[in-house]
Amino acid sequence: MQLTKALLVMWVISLLTACVITPDKKSTLGTIDVSPVMVLESSPLGKGAEDLDLSGVDILEMTPEMMDFADSYMKGSNNRYRRMQRLVYAIIGDGHFELVYDDKTRTASQTFQQARGNCLSFTNLFIAMARYLDIHAEYQEVDIPPDWSLVGESFFFSQHVNVLVDLGVGIQRVVDFNIYDFQATYDRRTISDARARAHYFSNIGVEQMMNGETTLAYANFRQALLEDDRFSPAWINMGILHRREKRPNYAEAAYKQALDIYQFNLIAMSNLANLYAEEGKTDLAEQYLARVRLHRMNNPYYRYAVANTAFIDGDYRTAIENLDFAIEKVDDEDRFYFLLSLSYLMSGDKDESTRWMKKAEEVAQQNESREKYSHKLDLLISQQQAEN
Repeated sequence: MQLTKALLVMWVISLLTACVITPDKKSTLGTIDVSPVMVLESSPLGKGAEDLDLSGVDILEMTPEMMDFADSYMKGSNNRYRRMQRLVYAIIGDGHFELVYDDKTRTASQTFQQARGNCLSFTNLFIAMARYLDIHAEYQEVDIPPDWSLVGESFFFSQHVNVLVDLGVGIQRVVDFNIYDFQATYDRRTISDARARAHYFSNIGVEQMMNGETTLAYANFRQALLEDDRFSPAWINMGILHRREKRPNYAEAAYKQALDIYQFNLIAMSNLANLYAEEGKTDLAEQYLARVRLHRMNNPYYRYAVANTAFIDGDYRTAIENLDFAIEKVDDEDRFYFLLSLSYLMSGDKDESTRWMKKAEEVAQQNESREKYSHKLDLLISQQQAEN
């Protein structure tokens, strides 16, 4: 099964000490002062959505077929660790239940029935079955390093959701269906089921927005915020939807609410700047764009992206300067050292190139050891282990 990372619009996690723009909560666009409550309760896009009650959607529903499937693998499993091993084997390692990755978000029962979905879909499926088997499993958000776009003023931040299993007596295991992106060093946190539902409805809303289903998209973004009104991605998506539908004052209110939740939300800043530019508010647009530029230049992953571009362009000195900054901030990314080694090599300094290549190999070996920890162990359970 080949899994690719799911990109969700998110925020930069490092707090910078530079001055902060505090957005005026009053609308600067249109003639109506739109509040966040109005975005949820009286938006023009809500016509028809009031009849769509999504609160009853159960993303962890267990069907009789799912129960039978889970029970069939539990023979002789007399403790939680063993049940967890067998469940991982049943879903991933058996080969009889072939999960196929696609970009659609599904509930647990839909994922089981269709045997396909994205990482959140598979996480829903595993948590539903784990809890049915009396295994303590929670959702966990993981901050994957950002994938920076050097075109325009917007970027994406990769946020991933996986499973944290608590087996008691201080033993925890991470089950991750996207093993290529997850590392134990990434920032992560357990989240409530309500927050996970907010992820679900926000994802569904994005899918529907991309398909031109404005009313359905609005209903799902609204439900995401009813589940967790501090889930910034849903506010940003609300803003994007209203901007697409030519409702700039409602878009502004949604973006400002995301900034009210987290003042360094670069995606909200960037989208708000673009909105102001479209509406002729050039001074406001430049204020927010300046903050975006400053903040991203303090992010090591953005500086790595700049270094990579400079290397391709043959500007090795600029590449080295940006990599030095990135490594000072994050010293356990072997790709930083590898590119630094190549930059020195291409600039003619073989001694420095050799030095940094050795460091890249050293860090890579350390990272490989980390990947042998529990979150990988559960994904590598062999058929022989499962049958014992």
